[in-house]
Amino acid sequence: MDNGWQGIIEAYKEFLPVSAQTPIVSLKEGNTPLIEAKNLSQAIGGNLQIWLKYEGLNPTGSFKDRGMTMAISKALEEGSKAVMCASTGNTSASAACYAAKAKMDCVVLIPEGAIALGKLAQTLMHGAKVLAVQGNFDDALNLVREITAKYPITLVNSLNPYRLEGQKTGAFEICDVLGGSPDYHAIPVGNAGNITAYWKGYKEYKQAGKINTLPRMIGFQAAGAAPIVEGKIIENPQTIATAIKIGNPASWKQAEAARDESGGLIDKVTDDEIIEAYKMLASLEGVFVEPASAASVAGVIKLNKQGYFTRLPITDYRLPTIVCILTGHGLKDPDRAIKVATQPTIVPAKLKKVVAAIGY
Repeated sequence: MDNGWQGIIEAYKEFLPVSAQTPIVSLKEGNTPLIEAKNLSQAIGGNLQIWLKYEGLNPTGSFKDRGMTMAISKALEEGSKAVMCASTGNTSASAACYAAKAKMDCVVLIPEGAIALGKLAQTLMHGAKVLAVQGNFDDALNLVREITAKYPITLVNSLNPYRLEGQKTGAFEICDVLGGSPDYHAIPVGNAGNITAYWKGYKEYKQAGKINTLPRMIGFQAAGAAPIVEGKIIENPQTIATAIKIGNPASWKQAEAARDESGGLIDKVTDDEIIEAYKMLASLEGVFVEPASAASVAGVIKLNKQGYFTRLPITDYRLPTIVCILTGHGLKDPDRAIKVATQPTIVPAKLKKVVAAIGY
């Protein structure tokens, strides 16, 4: 892809429900790097070829921008003056940003005390009306659904079908770079819209003759917020990975369909496993993500230890290829990074003291 990148709608409009009359609201989202993770691959056994789709380099620092450029563009086309969402952070930041670009009002409901600082800062700076609900994400989403059904406000959560249309373009980019589909597609699962969207994208690219095979979709929920894995709504989800702290995913059935149709799985990873992967990504690959993003890598590490990838052999004598979606940038949740990282050593402003402190 060249430097003339104009955003996902311009790049993939033949696959999107847009026309010449659609007013495109874009910040040139998409075209995020696909990074080969050789150090990480080696650290976990060297038997996999791992690629990192670094969605944290979208305009607001998360994959949500792919869907929001579509949702806001279509809302504008339909004459809407205001949009609304429930959010654990990334959706609110993206909705507020793109609504500001479109000169639309934006209302956001967040769970009180359960949103990372970086995401709240973005949402407030873009001028959204932010209400902190005394409840969890699912309570906030129920309110948004009810309000947008009764008032002239457009819902821009992933229940909005245009969101998934935009998010599926990540699959197109992966295939364009690799020259085909990966063998496995690993992804965090919260509200489950993204695993649904990527599977849709892969299927559409195959139908168009752009790729010959489809990946197995392997999704990962946090252990304390794993309703799909547990087969029941989690009334009080708990995890440090706030972006996937959701007890009743809006795209639950679609995620199960992506899992089953692709021959993949949806599993869970503990907070400790997430933090380990979070630190490994930063220290081995130089890629700083928010904790929820690391769930995809934590899941791959867990499955690899169990021998999962050796049970499904690749026929042409090469290493299995896995793309891990890294959904958001590490600066979204600076508090978590400070809590788990090694803290600065305080030394006097003396040459000998500094040299001694660094081991020389």
